[in-house]
Amino acid sequence: MLFNSIEFIIFFVFVTLFYYILPHKYRWVLLLISSYIFYMAWKPAYILLILLCTAVNYIAALRIYKVKNSKTKKFWLILSLTISFGVLFVYKYLSFINESLRAVFSYFNLNYTVKHFDIFLPMGISFYTFQTLSYTIDVYRGDIKPERNFFMLSLYVTFFPQLVAGPIERSDKLLPQFRKEVYFDGEKVLNGIKIMLIGFFKKIVVADRLAIAVDAVYNSPENFAGIFYIIATIMFAFQIYCDFSGYSEIALGAAKVLGIDLMRNFDRPYLSKSIQEFWRRWHISLSTWFKDYLYISLG
Repeated sequence: MLFNSIEFIIFFVFVTLFYYILPHKYRWVLLLISSYIFYMAWKPAYILLILLCTAVNYIAALRIYKVKNSKTKKFWLILSLTISFGVLFVYKYLSFINESLRAVFSYFNLNYTVKHFDIFLPMGISFYTFQTLSYTIDVYRGDIKPERNFFMLSLYVTFFPQLVAGPIERSDKLLPQFRKEVYFDGEKVLNGIKIMLIGFFKKIVVADRLAIAVDAVYNSPENFAGIFYIIATIMFAFQIYCDFSGYSEIALGAAKVLGIDLMRNFDRPYLSKSIQEFWRRWHISLSTWFKDYLYISLG
C-alpha cells in the first residue's frame, strides 16, 4: 500500500475515525493492527522479517539490561547487529553484489557459475532495521530501559506513517507518545492534513511529473542533444528531493493527525552553502543516526 494511492486514503480515514472513537487504552492496539495490515497489503509473507527483527532486538535488549557481565552484554548486542544487518544485506544487497560480480567476470571472459538471486526487496527494510537497532544500542549504552511489552515495541518498529520512508525515530521519543492520552484537536488535525497535502503535491504533482521527462531522456539518450542531459539532470535533482521529502511530509502529517509528533526529515537542503550543511539538512534522521550510532561509536 503506497501513500499516493486511493487505498491508503481510505485506510487512513478509517484508522483515524476508529482511533478517536476508541478509548485511549486500546488505541495503540489499533495502531499496531493497522500497521501490520498496511505492511501486509504489500506482501504478506514479509511481515515475518519485521517480526524476526523485532523479536531478536526485544530479547537482546532485555538480556543486555538484565546481565551484569560486560562481555555477555556485548554478545547480545553483536547478535542483534549480526542478525538485523544480515537480513538487510541478504534482501537489499546480495543480489546487487552477485550481479556486479557476474558483470566483472563477464568482462574478463571468466566463468561465473552462481545463479541469479530472485529476491524481492522488502518495503522499508532499511528504515525499520536502523530504527530497531537504535533501540537496542540505546539500551546497551544505558540511555533507556528496555520495553517489556513486545507488542508495544512492535508498534514502535512498524508504526505505519514512517515505516515506508522514515523518518527514523528514536525509542525514547516515539514510545512514550503511544502511551500518552490524545484528545481530538481540530486545529492539530487540520495542520496534519495540510502537511500531508504538501507531501502529496510534492510526490504526485512534482516528482511523478518530472520523472516522466527525466526517464524519457535517460532511457533513450541517443535521441537527445547534450543540453537535454543537463536539463534532465537538474530535473532529476528536484525529482528525488520532492519524491523523498514528499513521502516524509505525508508521514509527518499522518502522524500529527493521530496526535503523534515525528522529527522533520528535510530542511530545504538545496539552499545549503556547503556539502557538510547539505548532509545536515538532507534526510536528517538518517544522517543523525549514522552520527550517533556509527561515527561517535567509532570515535
